Amino acid sequence: MSTPVHDDPLAKERAHLAASRSALRAMREDVESLDITDVTANWVNAAVLESQIEERIKALADLSETPLFFGRLDYLHSPGAEQAEGAEGERFYVGRRHVHDADGDPMVIDWRAPVSQPFYQASKKNPLDIALRRRFGYTGGDLTAYEDEHLSDPDEAATTSKLLQQEIERPRVGPMRDIVATIQPEQDEIVRAGLSGSVCVQGGPGTGKTAVGLHRVAYLLYAHRERLARTGTLVIGPNRSFLHYIEQVLPALGELTVRQATVDDLVAHVEVRGTDEATAAVIKGDARMARVLRRALYAHVVMPTEGVVVVRGSRRWRVAAYELEEIVRELLARDIRYGAAREALPQRIAHAVLVQMERAGEAPDDRVQNAVARNAAVKAVVKTVWPQVDPAKLVLRLLTDADFLAEHAEGLLSEEEQKAVLWVKPARSVKSARWSPADAVLIDEATDLIERTHSLGHVVLDEAQDLSPMQYRAVGRRCSTGSVTVLGDLAQGTTPWATRSWEEALAHLGKEGAVIEELTAGFRVPTDVIAYASRLLPHIAPGLTPVASIRENPGFFEVRETADGTADVVAACRELLEREGSVGLIAADARVPEVAAALGAAGMGHVGPGEETTRATRLTLVPASLAKGLEYDYVVLDEPRAVVDGEPDERTGLRRLYVCLTRAVSGLIVTHGSGLPPQLA
Repeated sequence: MSTPVHDDPLAKERAHLAASRSALRAMREDVESLDITDVTANWVNAAVLESQIEERIKALADLSETPLFFGRLDYLHSPGAEQAEGAEGERFYVGRRHVHDADGDPMVIDWRAPVSQPFYQASKKNPLDIALRRRFGYTGGDLTAYEDEHLSDPDEAATTSKLLQQEIERPRVGPMRDIVATIQPEQDEIVRAGLSGSVCVQGGPGTGKTAVGLHRVAYLLYAHRERLARTGTLVIGPNRSFLHYIEQVLPALGELTVRQATVDDLVAHVEVRGTDEATAAVIKGDARMARVLRRALYAHVVMPTEGVVVVRGSRRWRVAAYELEEIVRELLARDIRYGAAREALPQRIAHAVLVQMERAGEAPDDRVQNAVARNAAVKAVVKTVWPQVDPAKLVLRLLTDADFLAEHAEGLLSEEEQKAVLWVKPARSVKSARWSPADAVLIDEATDLIERTHSLGHVVLDEAQDLSPMQYRAVGRRCSTGSVTVLGDLAQGTTPWATRSWEEALAHLGKEGAVIEELTAGFRVPTDVIAYASRLLPHIAPGLTPVASIRENPGFFEVRETADGTADVVAACRELLEREGSVGLIAADARVPEVAAALGAAGMGHVGPGEETTRATRLTLVPASLAKGLEYDYVVLDEPRAVVDGEPDERTGLRRLYVCLTRAVSGLIVTHGSGLPPQLA
């Protein structure tokens, strides 16, 4: 005899899920049926409204494989109406987006709403008026299990949620997914930090810092939507592969308007076709270069040696050289942008003429002042005294003219440093120059000195430890009037210019007052794997706290000495592909062609980082230089010593190895034929 639905808790929850999906579908259909014919004044308004409707329809999409809600809160008392988004009663289903029925009553509450916060923060010690917290387990999009915590019951002991552990350890195929169902209290506090303050998160591998940053964007868009709609939001990642990996997280949370870019994208004023030696790149990335550029730019301003005569009708008005010099010096003292000062100069000269006109009994107005500012004689003075400067040409001259560089780098760069950044073969023009990534950042700095860079409301900067001081400055000016969330791990700094401390990085960003938080609880990397990788910490970041895995499952971990080289690597991949989930094969960049050929000979299909995996092709071949920020259920790491030797120095090599060792969520096989680095002994 079957149990009636009203007596079967799981059946009741499934019924609520079905009803919620139906309500979401109705919400979407309501938007799709909107007729805007009679409500738009012109075609521009119509186009804007149509675009907004399309975005709303996309945001209301029901992703069949994604649970519509993942938790339930039963309050002891009904929260205030202002907290409950208009809901009445004391039971709330917590999900990725708000869903209401035909009467407007909520069936699912957005995880970002204040009434949902106890789902992440409530505990036996501090139940936050929660009688019961229920977590749901899903297989695909089907609700298959639930688990209850009676937080206000003093007789029930606190236990570790098995469903939470299962969700954390669930195998993944394809891009990064959201962690909205598994956010921990310390992560939630960072996610919900206010918009006005900047936050820096130091987090070791598997602590969820990237997910925290993305969910913080989603939360801020929920809490400050109007303001951020005007000012904009931006997520900055280290490379295109990483951005492709994370690009589905925000859309899954209903947020479709966040731009994603690399630092190179932000400073793409010129085509980058060249590279720098490490020494030159470090110097070009040094914050001292900002002062060199400023000196070189303002050296173009010269003090006037002659006055200017403005002819209007039969009258001649003269502004003496000493008056012009006072105007120029006053503009320099104001410390405004070079371009803004140049635009102000003719108006200041015109004002001096108008003062003379008024003393002579005339009554000039703004039109007269503007006409004087456009006078040919005034324009000639401005062109001579405060000439236009092209930022790319300015940087080109600094990098190709030894005397010009020496003049403006005196006391800032040594002779050896100046020689290191000078081009061996000077370029004829901006277009023919083989600009490097570091050169593009210098041009961006020069561009900002001339004209202010547009500032956004909020910027998330991920893998920030690898940025140079000049790159930090480039990011900082894009949130000079907004806030920033900085994410990174000092132990994973793999560039020669990697930052030494977050305080230093925040100073270059212009956010010295940012709060620095440290995440040390590991959710993604298994205990045995993170313990092995942490052997490197004393050699690469002695002051950092090792990550402590909270995973009950120690994970699968083996170190194998190979006899047949790549054949054994292929065999390890084949073995891991018998398990459920994604597999990443990480190899030193120089060994990737050989490993790829071995996989091809064995008939094993694979993709590159950033390419979409499928259930049929779950293996990704990853060059060590692109492994940062990526995760796979299982990883085969080929020849650790080759990873270390592939970097310009041992410390950077060991940091790269640390990154590669910590990409596995469930298991790791390390294969080597040439011995391990002694630091892993």
